[in-house]
Amino acid sequence: MKLPSNRLFFIFIALTGSVIAVLGIVLGQLFPFLMEKIFLTNHIPFTEEQIDELKIQFAFVLALLLLIAFLLIAYIGNRLIQELLNPIENVTQTARELIKGNYLARSYANGPATILELRKSINILARNLQEIEKMREIEEERLKTLIENMGSALIMIDREGTVSIANALFLEEFHLTSLEVEGRNFLSLGLPRELEKFIDQVFLTELPYRKQIEMEINNEKIYKQVYGAPVVGEHGRWLGIVIVVHDITELIRLEQIRKDFVANVSHELRTPITSIKGFSETLLDGAYRDEKMVLSFLEIIYQESNRLQVLIQDLLELSKIEQHGFKVQLEPTSLKDVLIRAVEVTSPKMDEKNMEFDVDIQRDIKVFGDKNRLIQIFTNLITNSITYSPPHTVITLRIKEDGDHGIVEVEDEGIGIEKSEIPRIFERFYRVDKARSRNSGGTGLGLAIVKHLVEAHRGKIEVESTVGKGTCMRVKIPLYREN
Repeated sequence: MKLPSNRLFFIFIALTGSVIAVLGIVLGQLFPFLMEKIFLTNHIPFTEEQIDELKIQFAFVLALLLLIAFLLIAYIGNRLIQELLNPIENVTQTARELIKGNYLARSYANGPATILELRKSINILARNLQEIEKMREIEEERLKTLIENMGSALIMIDREGTVSIANALFLEEFHLTSLEVEGRNFLSLGLPRELEKFIDQVFLTELPYRKQIEMEINNEKIYKQVYGAPVVGEHGRWLGIVIVVHDITELIRLEQIRKDFVANVSHELRTPITSIKGFSETLLDGAYRDEKMVLSFLEIIYQESNRLQVLIQDLLELSKIEQHGFKVQLEPTSLKDVLIRAVEVTSPKMDEKNMEFDVDIQRDIKVFGDKNRLIQIFTNLITNSITYSPPHTVITLRIKEDGDHGIVEVEDEGIGIEKSEIPRIFERFYRVDKARSRNSGGTGLGLAIVKHLVEAHRGKIEVESTVGKGTCMRVKIPLYREN
């Protein structure tokens, strides 16, 4: 029996015992008068000793009857308590478990129809709460998955300015941890000043707000499209704000590349066309009568038309390579054979500048590649090295492997590349030394073509360079493995 039942039982026993004790005392007090009246009325001759003995017997019988009555009442009271109070306590305990969040708790109380109805209602409530909790957990998991995988950085801030939620992308972009963010004021996180101003604006206006902002993180400029909106609960209660940050740095970069590409194409096409047009007009105006001038002008027109042809060919080639679905014909290919062919193609240019090759081929390596495209890659790289190297220098060619890739290194003793410019050298029309490469007939598309062809082979290209000492281009192509 549980403590409340014990307490009630003891109270009931105490009250019943008190009533029976009082009743016994009252009957004990009335007994002498009753006996005397009986004896006087019936004129029964009893001695004093006999009367005292009768009193003792009466008192014993009375005490026995009262004890039996007390025990009987206690038994009946205990049974009533067990039948009525214990089921209620069981239901109450179940209700307490539900309050604690234990929705698996169930009541098993027995008793009258009212108790059974109460038990049934509590169990139905428990099942409903369990279903609601399960749905809440599912919705919470869905919301968490959505927030963590939405592709944008997200942070939720309550009305006091305290961060309540920050997804993994937000933490990663701003170099924070969950311990540094949760439960702290957003002003103490060290966020970029521009973002803090944006958050303040949303707090002040309590209206949706969108803005493109430029921030500097770790000495690098990045561009963000930021959207902020108030979070409103039931009855229009303002709970805080949510901020979504989308990184558009790459879009801005691509847009700038597109603009540069249009400007560069226009410039690159305009230069030879202007030359051809100008010298043609000069000839038509009468210069054709001077044979030496005619030959000189025709030579220039021929060179500019060749340059225009090369530029258009490179543009068409790059456009073809960049098309969706472009594939190379992969087959077992000897890197040694590819490199020998690239050397043969570029040797005339080498001779013009009195340059030499230093070939370091420890052994031939077979890769899984397109022979013609690989020749194009290394021809472009060697040509680039020749263009940016002074006369009487050496271009070193090496063949290696690293377990997964065949490696070809093209190293020159040229002008080198600034570290800040290395990420941009594979952009279309980007030139390290614009005047030198243009004068030598370069289109500025060679490295862009190389990068796309290497990626089509599922390979990698790495650049190491020191200004004034030279550059090493390292191309990695997956090895061919015989089954």
